[in-house]
Amino acid sequence: MSLVLSQVDGFVGTVTLNHPEKRNALSEQLVEGIIAAFEDFKARSVRVVVLRALPGSRVWSAGHNVEELPAAGRDPLGWDDPLRNLIRQIENFPGPVIAMIEGTVWGGASETAFACDLIVAVPQTTFAVTPAKLGVPYNVSGMMTFLNAASMRIVKELAFTAMPLSAERAERLGIINHVVPVDELEEFTYGMAANIAALAPLSIAVMKEQLRILAGARPMSPQGFERVQGLRRVVYDSEDYQEGIRAFKEKRAPRFTGK
Repeated sequence: MSLVLSQVDGFVGTVTLNHPEKRNALSEQLVEGIIAAFEDFKARSVRVVVLRALPGSRVWSAGHNVEELPAAGRDPLGWDDPLRNLIRQIENFPGPVIAMIEGTVWGGASETAFACDLIVAVPQTTFAVTPAKLGVPYNVSGMMTFLNAASMRIVKELAFTAMPLSAERAERLGIINHVVPVDELEEFTYGMAANIAALAPLSIAVMKEQLRILAGARPMSPQGFERVQGLRRVVYDSEDYQEGIRAFKEKRAPRFTGK
């Protein structure tokens, strides 16, 4: 069974997450399937991509596949991590990527959704940023994705509480574009995609790249970068990191000690 389904209708491509047994967790295999679809879309001059789960999904994606995180000893979310490659693929795709979200969104899948250019969700959708539940340190570029989607205070709330954010509140805060009833989700999203696809693709591609560069134009000194990376090492070298991974695999609540 393919973990990712893709199709092209005119200038609109669709990528469908197709691993409901694992709640569409962003495993290396699933992410590779998404990236391969995006590369195919580039070759076929697709102008808009819709990223979705199967119709009726209760979970859009459960986020990072914790089973694939290292037990200890190295950065769990490095430059070549599958999620990082996926985020770069979404950001660098020349046309807009629309996240069409039915179901809940967890952990790294929230970053994936926020990295998309436009987000359409149903009222039942929630977003949760959950590294604190696992004792996992989020990386700098991931934090930048969140800061480009929401204000500092909202990012702090998401990261510190790990509590779900409702679609209604996310729309009110400008984090997502539209909340529509589930029975209107496809018609609304593909109507938006068709409207974009009918416009000048080069103009849109240039504006997307301009906005990407401007969104990343945040100065950081070499000393500051080294400090941030050092803080991450404190976490992934800790006993709490190992405990968080063990607890997840053993399906129990973690017992964090702060060590």
